[in-house]
Amino acid sequence: MEKLMISGGRPLQGTVTISGAKNSAIALIPAAILAESEVILDNLPLLSDVAVYSEILEELGANVSWEGNQMRIDPTHIISLPMPNGPVKKLRASYYMMGAMLGRFKEAVIGLPGGCNFEPRPIDQHIKGFEALGATVTNEHGAIHLHAKELKGAKIYLDVVSVGATINIMLAATRAKGSTIIENAAKEPEIIDVATLLNSMGASIKGAGTETIRIEGKSELRGCRHSIIPDRIQAGTYMIAAAATRGNVLIDNVIPKHLEALTAKLIEMGVGIEELDESIRVIGKEKYESIDVKALVYPGFATDLQSPMTSLLTQADGVSVLSDFVYSNRFKHVPELARMGAKIRVEGRSAIIEGHPLNAAKVKATDLRAGAALVIAGLTVSEGITEVTGVEFIDRGYDHLVTNLRELGADVWRQND
Repeated sequence: MEKLMISGGRPLQGTVTISGAKNSAIALIPAAILAESEVILDNLPLLSDVAVYSEILEELGANVSWEGNQMRIDPTHIISLPMPNGPVKKLRASYYMMGAMLGRFKEAVIGLPGGCNFEPRPIDQHIKGFEALGATVTNEHGAIHLHAKELKGAKIYLDVVSVGATINIMLAATRAKGSTIIENAAKEPEIIDVATLLNSMGASIKGAGTETIRIEGKSELRGCRHSIIPDRIQAGTYMIAAAATRGNVLIDNVIPKHLEALTAKLIEMGVGIEELDESIRVIGKEKYESIDVKALVYPGFATDLQSPMTSLLTQADGVSVLSDFVYSNRFKHVPELARMGAKIRVEGRSAIIEGHPLNAAKVKATDLRAGAALVIAGLTVSEGITEVTGVEFIDRGYDHLVTNLRELGADVWRQND
């Protein structure tokens, strides 16, 4: 079993370059299935989820090749195969295969997703959208079966703002006949990124990034080349780490607008922030003020940064309140932080955090962002070594983590038991 070892107490200093967005990549790769010729994806993050998706596409007959951070996907000879088990079980976002396969072949059999297990993510809104487009959807032995004689455009209102459902319906609707309107759509930058790829492939999508998306279905899409947007969650994690260690770090290759909610909260705490065109400098201070934070759908404070932010708030004077209105049960990192001496209590959707120095301890990552929170916590501890297990979760969202932290001056290494 591999674990991450952290000897903290060192301010992070230097520059870190942010990779392509994980939450874009896991939707863009299946989107390539909809094309009739080669799709080239640049700025691809080198993550375990991306590798699993490559394996899935190759099983379906696609020709997938890598060179650095570029992936070439030739779906010309791809075929419709049922995938009730196997690699799809490893992914939280394997459900994107439903929309892509349904759009291309009018059928799909996809096993229910795996990945991080911090809260069930119902796919009822995905199914609602597929059925509105004309598909029959059944759950048989833990796999979703989809079939349609043809897909027809429809007006679809999402009862809950859902990034996954918005993208999945968009994927299927690009190959449906007629017009589709998605109302109460999610607005995340990753949705715009997927729409940009699909439009480059010949789709007609308008309104991505707003609550109403309009899609004119096309009978055929072509290949193209697309560069993935920077990962705002990875960038935010390094921003928080820089602040927590009282460091001075330039986070490069970012879109500052995507990080406005986090930036505002860091400034409110007393962190020094300098925004440039494609980078943000974070300058840590000795004392931070306690604040209240509410994780909301975009453009609100990202739920994926809630866990890392918890670690930073242990370094603030006074009592902070961090509430998550996206996922109610995303506080599994709290008991692990308590092992490190954190004074936190959870009440419903909120964590009440009393500023208090942390100690080195043996802790376990229970999901991707919880793992990031524990790494940040370990970086703040001036004596002893923090051991973080569950590294496989962290690898799902942070490529080159150890290398990047070491280049910023941290004493971090991987170790096998």
